[in-house]
Amino acid sequence: MGSRLLMIEDDRDLATMVAEYLGRYGFELELAHTAGEGLAQALRGPFDAVLLDVMLPDGDGFDVCRRIRAESEVPVLMLTARGEPADRIVGLELGADDYLPKPFEPRELLARIKAILRRGSRGSERVRLRYGRLEIDHDARTVTLAGEPCALTSYQFDILWLLATHAGRVLSRDFLMDRLKGNEVEAFDRSLDVHVSRIRAAIEDDPRHPLRIVTVRGAGYVFAKAQD
Repeated sequence: MGSRLLMIEDDRDLATMVAEYLGRYGFELELAHTAGEGLAQALRGPFDAVLLDVMLPDGDGFDVCRRIRAESEVPVLMLTARGEPADRIVGLELGADDYLPKPFEPRELLARIKAILRRGSRGSERVRLRYGRLEIDHDARTVTLAGEPCALTSYQFDILWLLATHAGRVLSRDFLMDRLKGNEVEAFDRSLDVHVSRIRAAIEDDPRHPLRIVTVRGAGYVFAKAQD
């Protein structure tokens, strides 16, 4: 499966054209046609990037960008018929990663999407994450709790890293399995739920009542933002 994108755009013909074009290159594009619908989908996620129109029928794309950025680090590419430099500056100051005036060439849109995904990939590979007493070191591939090492397999580390880098967002089992498919032998040898149970045994104070990796019934798992 390719990258999963969200396009918030009220021009349905344009949105359909973009979806068909990007689909040829392996992108999965979900569509929203209003600010309210788009914001809800963006925060529900997860998406690899958001394509956001500035002029929407029920709100301002700048406000949507501001609210997305307050909750998520997902890359945002703003699209608008208003090409004034001031608009571009406002969008970037609000946290947008790039800005493309309309009308645009589909090839340029594709190139810009690939560019922000590359930047986002580099940015997500943060060397170290710390949530309270829990520390996850990506480069060393180690996990410690209150300074004490936590024994995890390589596959379990990858699960934890993926959850922790999407903290506060529910990740479905299918999403996790797709992102972790590089280790298919171990992935299919035991169920994902068993691996999560073992991660909890290593990082939770009480694995029977987990506070770090929480199960959302019928949806998947979420790594809790609030830590001790």
